[in-house]
Amino acid sequence: MSYNPQKIERKWRKLWEEEGAFRIDLSRVKKPYYNLMMFPYPSAEGLHVGNVYAFTGSDIHGRFRRMQGYNVFEPMGFDAFGIHSENFAIKKGIHPKILIKNNVNHFRKQLKNLGCLFDWRHEVDTTQPNYYKWTQWLFLQFFKAGLAFRKKAPVDWCPSCKTVLADEQVISGKCERCDAQVIQKETEQWFLKITKYAEKLLKNLGNPSASATPARMTRVSMSGGPKALQAGIDWSPTTKAIQKNWIGKSEGWEIKFQIANWNKFVPEDSKLQIEVFTTRIDTLFGATYLVVAPENSIIEDLKPSISNIKYVEQYIQESRAKTEIERISEVREKTGIEIKGIKAVNPANGREIPVFVADYVLIHYGTGAIMGVPAHDKRDFDFAKKYNLSIIDVIQSPEVKIELPVAAGPIVSGGTIFNIYEGEGVLINSEKFDGMPSKTAKERIGEWLARKGLAKKAVYYKLRDWLISRQRYWGPPIPIVYCEKCGSADSPQVVPVPEKDLPVLLPYVKNFRPGGTGQSPLASVKSFVETACPKCKGPAKRETDVSDTFLDSSWYFLRYPSTDFDNKPFDKKLTRKWLPVDMYIGGQEHAVLHLMYSRFVTMALKDLKHINFEEPFKKFRAHGLLTKNGTKMSKSKGNVVNPDDYYKQYGADTLRMYLMFLGPFTNGGDWQDRGIVGIKRFLEKVWELGQKEISNAKNPQVDSLVNETVKKVTSDLENLQYNTAISSLMILTNKMVEEKNISLANYKTLLILLAPLAPYITEELWSRLQGNRGSTTPISSRVLDKVGTKSGQKVTSGVTSSIHNQKWPKFRKQLAKKANITLVIQVNGKVRDKIEVPADVTEAKAKKLAMERENIKKWLEGKEIKKVIFVKGKLINIVV
Repeated sequence: MSYNPQKIERKWRKLWEEEGAFRIDLSRVKKPYYNLMMFPYPSAEGLHVGNVYAFTGSDIHGRFRRMQGYNVFEPMGFDAFGIHSENFAIKKGIHPKILIKNNVNHFRKQLKNLGCLFDWRHEVDTTQPNYYKWTQWLFLQFFKAGLAFRKKAPVDWCPSCKTVLADEQVISGKCERCDAQVIQKETEQWFLKITKYAEKLLKNLGNPSASATPARMTRVSMSGGPKALQAGIDWSPTTKAIQKNWIGKSEGWEIKFQIANWNKFVPEDSKLQIEVFTTRIDTLFGATYLVVAPENSIIEDLKPSISNIKYVEQYIQESRAKTEIERISEVREKTGIEIKGIKAVNPANGREIPVFVADYVLIHYGTGAIMGVPAHDKRDFDFAKKYNLSIIDVIQSPEVKIELPVAAGPIVSGGTIFNIYEGEGVLINSEKFDGMPSKTAKERIGEWLARKGLAKKAVYYKLRDWLISRQRYWGPPIPIVYCEKCGSADSPQVVPVPEKDLPVLLPYVKNFRPGGTGQSPLASVKSFVETACPKCKGPAKRETDVSDTFLDSSWYFLRYPSTDFDNKPFDKKLTRKWLPVDMYIGGQEHAVLHLMYSRFVTMALKDLKHINFEEPFKKFRAHGLLTKNGTKMSKSKGNVVNPDDYYKQYGADTLRMYLMFLGPFTNGGDWQDRGIVGIKRFLEKVWELGQKEISNAKNPQVDSLVNETVKKVTSDLENLQYNTAISSLMILTNKMVEEKNISLANYKTLLILLAPLAPYITEELWSRLQGNRGSTTPISSRVLDKVGTKSGQKVTSGVTSSIHNQKWPKFRKQLAKKANITLVIQVNGKVRDKIEVPADVTEAKAKKLAMERENIKKWLEGKEIKKVIFVKGKLINIVV
């Protein structure tokens, strides 16, 4: 019988589903292992092979852990709300309530074909009321805790998607979804206070250059029995570095620069000053100008005395039309305008210095003002040259020998200055601090100014609060109503929907397309908008914005184990048992989106006493990108490869293994049709091995190779190095094919090692071995002529007899020692080297290995080999 993957896979898919082969009782297991992959957006007609690549790699890990004795929970669901799905519905001209349901059904079918461990009893769909009820509940918990708030703010607006975007959704000034150029708008929006957790988010990353050790990630018992996560996360170093940079912690000093002649502008009992944040207070004596953000309130305070206020206001207006990305771009020339009629006083040396307004300074970072030190900052230097400002050198490289005092007055930037030094060093031109190292000077200068009331230590973060409101249709309505009579001092007129009234259902709206008015399509639905105030029962209006899709996905991992519960978002007992997630695999592109948000939500829920751990994922690994002709596969780019065609032609096992063979899983690879044929041939070889004679005859060479393959494949699967695991299995298979007969034990070990990678074919071949252990009859003579039947009876996998329930083989050190020997290499009878070789190494192989050794080559160079003496198992002597 030839290998027929479609027939075999259809058979086992049906049997696994009927028997619930991979289902587990979540409440009773002893060794829980939560293996999770990022759930897909069903924003296309089907999955592409890039999705299959990610899911396959994660499933292989889950199957491997299962065979190591863990009770693996591997759920799947659909991130079906949001712009991705709504835009696809608009493109197709089909209402999302209809289209997304059809898409989900097709995605589910495709995922079942893949042969993963998914337990579909725990499926989640973010568009279902029984899910988004709890997304709304989550928002209410944050609102009650002061973590959800509404404010007017300049935001990034996508004119194509017709909605606001979070900072993390703007890539190089463009919408991450549709690639349209983003513009700025100022509107009322809902935010979550992620900035409150900036320090904890940063601290728990640990050292971004290395993964945490597993010991730091273990669940530990707490008083009363719950389990919690110790500090530290074992994540891909690149992901941690991206998050660290996005959080952007800066430690430094806030310095007060008084306005010169301030009493001309304000009453005697007050002072005008510009507060500047800097991490380099050691360069303060070299500050020759200040720059304030266009939004800085000091401009309004000084307005009566600004002689060029008309031009300043014009510049400010132009700045507001630019996106933040445009304003801080490194490739764009910096612009600004001097605020004439105003000078600031450098508190270090008393010099009056000009003040500029420039759009590259952002109001939300630091104090919204910076000091310009052109001798020690390239950006400041370029700005100073453009506007002909003074440059004072105040830091000398520690590599330069100096003799104090060094005389250096102001240098006008119209002249020539070389080698801008941006590092730390030794202070010069800094009065009493001359000769002091930068590290010391940072403290001494800060303390000196602090005693005068002109400086204080400060910490700032680049991270901003998470904007979650969207002026779209396809999302969970934000559970807020507005009542003119009610609300609180902090949030007048804002009333949260009571938890008992959740979910606030998303109504069917025929015209769901965004209108570009700045309001959600829900605003036009009178029956939805007009409601009664939960407090006073008077007339009120509902919030018409929906929440960001990333709020849906920020907690879905908590829901999976508790999908059977309608009265709570997550069961505490099950959550203690299964969370945090043991292994999470997904895309690196979510480092500052989903992954950051999930960490924040988990931390907040812990503080609110809903859970007892603060990090959601103990281990995270980012998979590589699958490209086609060097370009990332993307539904929006239309260059995706449909896996359905390959299921039909080659089967899921071949597709799974080909994808994993393209390159290291964490690096990705480039899809090429011609490569898949080689994997198909390999699986056919494995199939044909079943036709060989099985015997108990000893074959030390094969035994040794099997043992070494166990070691290599185990290590490779542990480290997600699936491509090299497959290479090792190919070598072993080729060796077995060469042999006249193979032992049952070695054949079974091969199948077990292959099982996580190719679950269908290995299950079929394993089932053919049951009840025939030790037989010398070829497998082919005792297998089924008709797949799925034997003597007219239905054959089932048998829960205990499935290959996927077998124990993972262990490397046998003793066998390795017996299988290898130390071969002494002599040249003219003198020992020149030693080498580890198989005990049954041939003379030809031993000679080849010996002559490849660098230590031997030098003794053979220019010499003629007369003869070779080989003593099996002991030595080889090369006579020259």
